[in-house]
Amino acid sequence: MSKTLVIIPTYNEKENIEAIIRAVFSQENNFDILIVDDSSPDGTAEIVSQLQSEFSNLFIEVRKEKNGLGTAYIHGFKWALAKGYEYIMEMDADFSHNPSDLIKLYNACAVDGADYSIGSRYVNNKINVVQWDFKRLFLSYFASKYVRIITRIPIYDTTAGFVCYHRKVLESINLDNIEFVGYAFQIEMKFNAWKRKFKHKEVSIIFTDRKRGTSKMSSSIISEAIFGVIKMKLKGLQS
Repeated sequence: MSKTLVIIPTYNEKENIEAIIRAVFSQENNFDILIVDDSSPDGTAEIVSQLQSEFSNLFIEVRKEKNGLGTAYIHGFKWALAKGYEYIMEMDADFSHNPSDLIKLYNACAVDGADYSIGSRYVNNKINVVQWDFKRLFLSYFASKYVRIITRIPIYDTTAGFVCYHRKVLESINLDNIEFVGYAFQIEMKFNAWKRKFKHKEVSIIFTDRKRGTSKMSSSIISEAIFGVIKMKLKGLQS
């Protein structure tokens, strides 16, 4: 068993899932993969199950229904901690995160000594996003700025979903108390790690919009990220 697990949550990703799994396993580092699938009706889980006969370090957990990105990751975090992994990584299934960047995130922790590393689209206010329309780019970029202003967290890309955590970070956070389920989940996790004074490092990546499948972004997810930040900040001040 590898000491590093890559968690990939899925819902209707049959067009991407085999390719992303093969791309992760083709990296020089020895990564294990956990797919957390929310009972995709398109057969995503069945494709993963078939690939398990080829890859002994490919695992899948199928949840009964679609319950949001945050709860999928928390399910994966708990699974990873119980199995003894030292480094636990998050990434999307749609190739918006380049699998070759996994090594950069891992090295930021295992070599450079960060407690958690972030694949950042906005390091030093540079925008590294490809094929997003202006509205989506505007919302993402200024959402991160908004979070920095409200929380004072010194992270440029607070909504990033490409992250590597050392297990001690996840062990220090009460995962059952994480409230947000959409992209605000990513903000809440980073805010909790920062409050606990863990050392982070942002690694510049190029984020590319998906070419296959359908985005899970919605107005409710955006609203959660924007309006939930003040609540999170107030709760953080009280704890």
